[in-house]
Amino acid sequence: MAEPRKTPTRSPLPGTFPIAKADLIEGMAKGMAVLEAFDPQRQRLNATLAAERAGITRAAARRHLLTLTHLGYLETDGRYFWLAAKVLRFSGSYLATARLPRAVQPTLNRLAAQSQASFSVAVLDGDEVVIIGRSGMEWKSTETKTVHARVLAYGLHLGARLPAHATSTGRVLLAAKARSDFNAWLKPRLATGLARLTVHTTTDARALRALVEKARADDYCQASEEHELGVHALAVPLRDMQGHTVAAINVVSSSLVGAGRLSMLPLLLDAARELRPLL
Repeated sequence: MAEPRKTPTRSPLPGTFPIAKADLIEGMAKGMAVLEAFDPQRQRLNATLAAERAGITRAAARRHLLTLTHLGYLETDGRYFWLAAKVLRFSGSYLATARLPRAVQPTLNRLAAQSQASFSVAVLDGDEVVIIGRSGMEWKSTETKTVHARVLAYGLHLGARLPAHATSTGRVLLAAKARSDFNAWLKPRLATGLARLTVHTTTDARALRALVEKARADDYCQASEEHELGVHALAVPLRDMQGHTVAAINVVSSSLVGAGRLSMLPLLLDAARELRPLL
């Protein structure tokens, strides 16, 4: 009888579920790497740029680009390629079927109605947080019949990806990592520093370590104007019944400063306790 296949303790692709090398479809992995090469900074790519960003040869990148265009996931002018609307099938299906977005949305809607502020839920993905749930942008006053716009950070839409180091949710989620895992995440940034988004962004990796340690001790995190000027955020972790942090919930406002900067904290903590049995 043949011996059972051994599963490696580490995954061939960082951040993925460990599988045996024989089970890995290299072509699919490369194709996904090409799709992930597109971002707000590089909205259009040719074969050379796609190859550099995906870490594959130019010939392979060209074949993947053409195949993805043939399948409808990309569009092209014959030289450059860009994402087509069909890629939204993945995010749409996730938001419609995944348990986490569906579990948090009613709570986000209720919080927004109670406080007339903007709330979101995010998960950590490498260097970024991904928004998987958010409240709307406006609320109506039945007494004055006027519409008030809530403060909403630029790009804070479903599926948006924001740098973890400059966001309240990112720091809460980094604080949830084991210290050894966080140190491994931080190590390559000790020499290069972190991206500056505003004049207030923490770009020194050692300073970020102190902020993450504070978030771990406090069990909440504030970030003021680090991702966008005029925007202040407060976040707390969302944990499941086993105590594992699965996401972070935050509130974004222009008033989370001064003496009232923690006024929303009890509301967030109550929401986290309410959601815990559902996660």
